[in-house]
Amino acid sequence: MNNDKPVTTQTFIYLLAVYIIWGSTYLGLKVATETTPAFFLSSARFFLAGLLLLAIGRWREKVLPNRQQLGNAVFVGILLIGIGNTTVALAVHYMPSGLVALLVAAMPAWFMVLDWAFFSRKKPSATTLLGIAVGFGGLFLLFNPFGNQHVESFPLWPVLIVILGNICWAVGSLLVQRWPMPAQITSTAIQMLAGAAFALVVSLVLETDQVGSFLRMTHRGWLAYGYLVFIGSLVGYTSYSWLARNAPPRLTSTYAYINPVVALFLGWAIGHESITSMVAIASAIVVGGVVLMTLGKK
Repeated sequence: MNNDKPVTTQTFIYLLAVYIIWGSTYLGLKVATETTPAFFLSSARFFLAGLLLLAIGRWREKVLPNRQQLGNAVFVGILLIGIGNTTVALAVHYMPSGLVALLVAAMPAWFMVLDWAFFSRKKPSATTLLGIAVGFGGLFLLFNPFGNQHVESFPLWPVLIVILGNICWAVGSLLVQRWPMPAQITSTAIQMLAGAAFALVVSLVLETDQVGSFLRMTHRGWLAYGYLVFIGSLVGYTSYSWLARNAPPRLTSTYAYINPVVALFLGWAIGHESITSMVAIASAIVVGGVVLMTLGKK
């Protein structure tokens, strides 16, 4: 990946889709997981989206992946979908969706640290390191159990789950840029199906009454599920996949500080999640740190 890739109208259309759609999926996950366990929901969501996308890829690309490409796409799919995305679904069941989005906003930090340590070996700039420090300082202010009263309304263990998911997502995204992968649509479909299969295995081990709870979803839950499949997965994830391959990385990474703003607003306006002064201040610090991280990229 390089920073000299042209910025076209198509780039901005896909970027806008990721901005709005991914920011809104946090609330969709919050609604859908009210009745359906997170891993089973993720499996049902991405199996359907993956099958539809695989059919589209077979029709448009007409190229079958070789064994190496298939294996790479499966492994990346487990990291991105099976762990990265599903841990977010698990966390929003226990925490306000806007706060989960802020945790995910720290994603650029994991990208840069892991890329520095294991891939490019390029040391982050001073601005980037400052941004990482500011961002994590804001997260500590937000989730500090010694100084915040609002954290008593939800457990803190989902924070660790989201951090694990962030690391897996960052590793998977870095591997996509370096490993031979199938054609774009087919690759995305295989990633979805592999992640869905992984999530199903975890669900069978850890969750109970999966099918029954899924079938008993309310009208609101079914609307959320449909939105997650057809808009969040097919449009949102496909848009991100295109950007990861075709857009300048610095531009693509800006989704990380737009998504939490969208998620916080929707959680407040539709999900009736409270935004205290402390949450607002800490959120501004986190977003400011992410902006510094992206500005400091070499």
